[in-house]
Parts: sequence; structure tokens; C-alpha cells
Amino acid sequence: MNTSDSILHQYEDHWPTELGAVSVADGTVTFRGHDLLNALEDLSWMDLLMYGITGRRFSPAQLELFQGLWKISASYPEPRIWNNRVAALGGSVRSTPGLSLGAAIAVTDATIYGQRPMIGVFDFLQRARVARDGGERLEDFVARELKTHRGVPGYGRPLRSVDERLAPAERLARRLGLWGGVHTVLAFEVADILKRHRMGMNVAAIAGGLCADQGLSPQEYFRLTLLAFTAGLIHCEFDAAQHPQGALFPLRCDRLRYSGPQRRAW
Repeated sequence: MNTSDSILHQYEDHWPTELGAVSVADGTVTFRGHDLLNALEDLSWMDLLMYGITGRRFSPAQLELFQGLWKISASYPEPRIWNNRVAALGGSVRSTPGLSLGAAIAVTDATIYGQRPMIGVFDFLQRARVARDGGERLEDFVARELKTHRGVPGYGRPLRSVDERLAPAERLARRLGLWGGVHTVLAFEVADILKRHRMGMNVAAIAGGLCADQGLSPQEYFRLTLLAFTAGLIHCEFDAAQHPQGALFPLRCDRLRYSGPQRRAW
């Protein structure tokens, strides 16, 4: 029996987990060792989400920070935004809301936009802190990152040089007493270094710094960001579904400058 077969036999009819389970016989729902329906009545949706992801409880201020960053950074009701457009297209062609939202979330997990840069800057800030704590100059670390990756996630934004979300995010964190942690300060120090490269900070950097300062791991932060765009996605899908079917961003064929083969018989 090879190793993979051994693992499969070990898990046959058996799923060891600390997350939870449902007992069909008596209707109890266990969530990380607690009765979900009776002992966890005080948990908000964000509290439940983060407790499930991390196994830790967060303060009301931290939970408000997570939720507030969602609202500030990723809830734009604008169907021209790349992932919102997918959701709106689903509504426009009368797909189901679930299929529309699922496709849009999948597109959100993109390399250039969305979750990957958010996770990238989170990882970058943690590595930058380790490097500096180990005696490396921050300027040298940033220069090496630029040389290796030709950019730093969380810095630089097309179309608009100043990210309008930075000030509200800072204002939120200050109001909650969660401003000034080591990763957040580090994010601004990196921003000063990158000014000479004309790469301004965007909200992913400040959000990554703030959440790293709350003790999240990269894997936990990835799960937190997974649904961050859903408010904008759902709103754009629903809005498009209220408009005439198939009317989302139509484009006449004669507006296209075509230089390929001429029309031919099939």
C-alpha cells in the first residue's frame, strides 16, 4: 500500500476536524467545540467568520476594522470594475445570482487586481519586517523586491495616482484605536521609498498592514479577503437584472476597427 492509499484509508468514513459538525439525530450544531445555536448567540456574522477561520476571538474594534476595510476598499457599486462587470453581465443575461456571484468571485482571485495583490502586499510587509529586524536596510529590501518582481504589490494604481480610500481607512483605524502598528507604519515607510519610482500607496497596502497588526497569518488574511468584494458584486448583479435583458454595455460592430479576413461564406 503506497502513502496516498494509506491516507485515503485513514480518512475513509472519517473526517477529523476541530471546526465542527452537525448531529442529525438531535439537531445540534457544534462550532469549534461550542453549541452554535445556543452558546454563540452573541457572535455577529464577521465574528463567526473570523472565529471559524482562525479559532480565535477578536475584539469588537478589530471586527469593525475588518468589516470597515471591506466596505471602504472593495464595495464600489460600479459595473465597469472588472469583477463587478462579470456579476453585472450575469444579471444582464438573466443568469442566476449564485452563478453570477460565483463567477465574479473567481475573477476577483486575479494576479494583477483583487486578492492576489492584497495577499502579496501582506506577505511583503511581513517579510520586510523580518528583514529589517534582521539588520537589513529597508531601502535595500525594497530595491531587491523591485529588481526581482518589477514592482511591489499594494503600490501603484492605474488612472488615479492618489487612492481615495486611504484617508477613510486611516480615519477608521484611528477611531478604533488600532492605528500605528508596526506593519502599518512600515507600509508608509515603504511608500516614502517608492515615491521616487512614482508608485503611490493604494488601499491594499494599508489594509494589509492593519490586518497584519491584528495577528492574522497570510492564509487567514486570504480567507478574510475572499468575500470582501461581494457587496459591490451583488449590487451590480441585482442592478443589471432590473434593466432590459442583454443591455449591459452594448457595442455596435461598426465601431470596431477590424483588419482581419473579409466576410466569407460558411
